[in-house]
Amino acid sequence: MSAIVIYSSKSNNTKKVAEAVAEQLGCESKPVKEAGDISGYDTVAVGFWYQAGQPDPASQEFLATLAGKKVFLFGTHGAAVGTPPAENGMLKAKELAKDADIIGTFSCPGEVGEKVLKMAAAKDPQPPWLAAAPDAKGHPDAADIAAVKAAVKAAL
Repeated sequence: MSAIVIYSSKSNNTKKVAEAVAEQLGCESKPVKEAGDISGYDTVAVGFWYQAGQPDPASQEFLATLAGKKVFLFGTHGAAVGTPPAENGMLKAKELAKDADIIGTFSCPGEVGEKVLKMAAAKDPQPPWLAAAPDAKGHPDAADIAAVKAAVKAAL
């Protein structure tokens, strides 16, 4: 199996998870903007952060290029795991990678910066993830890292 981890990270939350995925897979990780030609890889793990309830724009573009690849998706977000904002973002990622073979997914909270929290709080209506954002402080943590490694192992 030839694998690579491609990720987008605004505040290093997704990068931290990407490094754990790469360690579990025994491969390299690269930011999405440095992905380059991935035709030599049969498995691609793609990590993204959520913007407006879906994968960030750079990740959206990349997800649409994965036809025929085995893909493991992972995301970080300010929402609580299992809630509609978290689930809808992953559904959007799957939709964008519709021509790929999705072998697994993982999402976890990622700490949201104060500036973003203030901007979100000023919106009317406030985003649905905002109420859970304080609980994301300190994430991804050691338990999140262990969980993503277990999810990757289970997907393979």
